[in-house]
Amino acid sequence: MRDLTERLSRAKAVVFARFNGLGVADNEALRRQLREANSEYYVTKKTLLKKALSEQGAIDFDPKSADGQMAAIFGYGDEVTPAKVTSQFIKSTEGKLEFAGGILEGRLLSKQEVMALSQIPGREELYAKLVGSINAPVSGFVNALAGNLRNLVNVLHAVQEKK
Repeated sequence: MRDLTERLSRAKAVVFARFNGLGVADNEALRRQLREANSEYYVTKKTLLKKALSEQGAIDFDPKSADGQMAAIFGYGDEVTPAKVTSQFIKSTEGKLEFAGGILEGRLLSKQEVMALSQIPGREELYAKLVGSINAPVSGFVNALAGNLRNLVNVLHAVQEKK
């Protein structure tokens, strides 16, 4: 119980997922993918999850309302990563795993909001886009200057061949 409460307090985002018929190999593959993304997959009893959530404060989520077994996926680095990795895994398992809700910045998210969150680009992808946007004008300027020099060299080469 204390371990679950500590995980909830450390996490930047939490995704709740229901799973039915998820094999050990699939379970371990998901754990491995999440571990690489600074996230954690934690299967717990619904009663313990409800108690831990009530200790956190104003979060009113009843895991018992969800059918099947419940897992909490804690994201410690990026807020989007647990939803994104889980969404990719859901596509590969054909209905054995599905979103049940989540928590972001102390606010309860519905299943649809978690699915929308999984579509947002992650932090690293946003950084790459920002660097590309900053670099584009400089690259264009360098190419324009290089084009003028290339044209000058071509003209000089044509004059040399003519003589």
